[in-house]
Amino acid sequence: MKATEMANSPIELSVVMPCLNEARTVGKCVTKTLQAFHRLNLIGEVIVADNGSIDGSPTIAAEAGARVVSVHKRGYGAAIQGGVAAACGRYVLMGDSDDSYDFLRIEEFVTRLRAGDELVMGNRFRGGIRSGAMPWHHRYVGNPVLTGVLNLFFRAGVGDAHCGLRAFRKDAYGRLNLVAPGMEFASEMVVKAALYRLRIGEVPVVLHPDGRDRQPHLRSFRDGWRHLRLLLLFCPLWLFLIPAVLLLSGGLILMTWLTGGPRFISGIGFDVHTMLLGALCTLLGYQTFWLGLFGKMYGSLVAALPADPIAGRLIKWLSVERTLFLGGSAFLGGIGMNLWLVKEWWDVSLGELELRHTLRHALWGLTGMVVGVQTIYGGFFLGLLQQLRMPVTTPSAHEATARFQ
Repeated sequence: MKATEMANSPIELSVVMPCLNEARTVGKCVTKTLQAFHRLNLIGEVIVADNGSIDGSPTIAAEAGARVVSVHKRGYGAAIQGGVAAACGRYVLMGDSDDSYDFLRIEEFVTRLRAGDELVMGNRFRGGIRSGAMPWHHRYVGNPVLTGVLNLFFRAGVGDAHCGLRAFRKDAYGRLNLVAPGMEFASEMVVKAALYRLRIGEVPVVLHPDGRDRQPHLRSFRDGWRHLRLLLLFCPLWLFLIPAVLLLSGGLILMTWLTGGPRFISGIGFDVHTMLLGALCTLLGYQTFWLGLFGKMYGSLVAALPADPIAGRLIKWLSVERTLFLGGSAFLGGIGMNLWLVKEWWDVSLGELELRHTLRHALWGLTGMVVGVQTIYGGFFLGLLQQLRMPVTTPSAHEATARFQ
């Protein structure tokens, strides 16, 4: 629905329910929601986003008073997106159609939205989880761990990031550009809401055992991994930059510490083999650092991530010309170190070199050359990504003809 049409719509709240073979429960959920509308004197609609049911769920939902929307792309996220796209309300509340949430109790969500919240999350841990409603490994491991990671990465400040009952302003939802088709859609919504600084509220909700006579669609380990993968992909800081800083700083400290010769701590010796580990960590950290910059740049280009002012200034500073100079200097420094080794080799009549002494210089030479090449090509790739930001102007027919002549 277009923004102008939504502004003129008398509907305040659209309740969207994804549905896949929920014949036993979808009618109850629709009926409860309509009763809540009547009790709250609220103008609303119920949209059942059917994702390919073959058990008569769409007919049952329609007879109960819902508007049924068929969503052909499979997946929880795809169903929600299809339902929200068809919604006419200023606010949208989404909830599962398996009767695990009580749609009679939606008043607090509406109150928070009217007060200015842009996303209102349900919190099952505050409201209560009835016996048999959630497996123990979801309740005590999966949900707390994934919610903790999400809050650590994105500072969302939510207590239950995967609650299926939540509400939001439709105009705020449109700014998030949500695309995840599966269960990870729940995490994507909270992540992007935090990244785009939406006002996030939270209300307690009660989770009941669902009323289905079959296994749920959720697959614990598969969908848990998909949630964690999404969190990592949307956070270049933790996926790339923090590991890069740890590897790079640790590697350089090891190399510098061992350049002068062997070191001993509590009788344990550290020599060139440990310095080799330091060189490896340095190279891995430096390469990961560039991947983090590429991730930040690409994420902002495709509007998956908001612009990061600190990373933006660093990327702007790392122009092709600067990286050519810096990378070329590092590469020539490495070449110079290796030429010194050639001189040492010549001085012993091309005989055997003293390993512990010369390998230290060789490692610095190798590191300088590799870092130099990575810097040069990293700068060129950043320059390529920056070109994608520039608007492409097509010359008019008159200009093209003039150039040709």
